[in-house]
Amino acid sequence: MNESTLHAELAGHLAQLEKDGLRRRRRTLDAPCGPLARVDGRQLVSFCSNDYLGLASDPALIDAACAGAKAWGVGSGASHLVSGHLAPHQALEEKLAAFTGFARALLFSTGYMANLGIVPALVGRGDAVFADKLNHASLIDAVQLSRADSQRYAHGDLAALERLLAASRARRKLILSDAVFSMDGDLAPLPALLELAERFDAWLVIDDAHGFGVLGAQGRGSLAHFALARAERIVYMGTLGKAAGASGAFVAASQTVIEWLLQRARSYIFSTGSSPVMACALLASLELIEHGDRRRQHLGQLTAQLRAGLAETRWQLMPSPTAIQPVIIGDNHEAMRVAGALFERGLWVPAIRPPTVPKGSARLRVSLTAAHSEAQVARLVDALRELA
Repeated sequence: MNESTLHAELAGHLAQLEKDGLRRRRRTLDAPCGPLARVDGRQLVSFCSNDYLGLASDPALIDAACAGAKAWGVGSGASHLVSGHLAPHQALEEKLAAFTGFARALLFSTGYMANLGIVPALVGRGDAVFADKLNHASLIDAVQLSRADSQRYAHGDLAALERLLAASRARRKLILSDAVFSMDGDLAPLPALLELAERFDAWLVIDDAHGFGVLGAQGRGSLAHFALARAERIVYMGTLGKAAGASGAFVAASQTVIEWLLQRARSYIFSTGSSPVMACALLASLELIEHGDRRRQHLGQLTAQLRAGLAETRWQLMPSPTAIQPVIIGDNHEAMRVAGALFERGLWVPAIRPPTVPKGSARLRVSLTAAHSEAQVARLVDALRELA
């Protein structure tokens, strides 16, 4: 193909995405992350962000970040294993380990990078990964990168998972799952997954991106929600750009596992260390998370308000107990139409379409935060009831 042919091919693919109602568009915000967004000169109530506790613009985090920048600068200058591991990074890792109940924690620049580091470091050719079909894209990509045999089971189907584990002759096994599924909002059956991991001698890798800070006593995450012991076979990943309000991610596990990841996780070894400013902000964030029961209680009340308000409408809600409340539409174009109608009413709710969700299940993904008010949620409910 010559250059013009290559570009024509891409243009054709883009046109097909447009026709299928699958083309994504990016908006630029003129205001900080919060319940009120300003886009193209318009003020909107945003139900888009994963800032579940409303910490992204909290003064305590801003003050900590400013003080951190003055003390440590804004960049780390190198990978963590060369010279980019500063005292705030070390303090944050120690605090995250203690907060989650594990022996040790390791910082990554993003949750995506953490997952790409964990799985290939633990399994490879001749091994097998058993993954929920609704796992996040980063987990899917991590399995492909590992070159292990990929065994996917229907969402939440423990019987299917047990059959796959029993039939496997792989030398090493790894069960891989989100804790809270990002597009459905439901919880993985973590106690049962741990029981299967124990019975079949498998690693259990849990991505708690949407549970850390929100679920469990003092926001300690999905393992705490289920009161699970910190077994040595559990590898726990949590992100720091959602409920924690900043950016980055961490892996918490046994001393041996973390040391192995430090030695073998390529996305850790070959990445520049995250900004010390973020580490300073996150140290303040953990204090607010630990003492944030009032925020979590308010978030739960908003979730109940939304579900009750839409209960007798044609809108189909997923059985989600979390701040992620998907409203199933089905058709891609209809989902975009409803999202557009809400936008015109000053309400920003994203329309999620394939391949992010299965074909035929396009939806509005309502993300509630502790920074929302009851009046704002009531406004959304009224608009959806009107559109129904």
